[in-house]
Amino acid sequence: MRLDKYLKISRIIKRRTVANEACDSGRVMVNGKVAKAGLEVKEGDIVEIKFGNNTTKIQILSVKEQIKKEEASTLYKSVE
Repeated sequence: MRLDKYLKISRIIKRRTVANEACDSGRVMVNGKVAKAGLEVKEGDIVEIKFGNNTTKIQILSVKEQIKKEEASTLYKSVE
């Protein structure tokens, strides 16, 4: 699944266009490398997102095309 789509479905970023812009501006890294929006993500990947001064780091647990809003947080876990 594309990185921008995963960020939207997992509800880490609310809109796909915002996710796309974050990727294009170099604020998203996958496995330590700057990632473009079209990068294919898979289970086990580590995604790091910079929001201003804050950095969120997650590990992908599952990749699904559709999921209920309540279950979106089960797709990833926070990594320190």
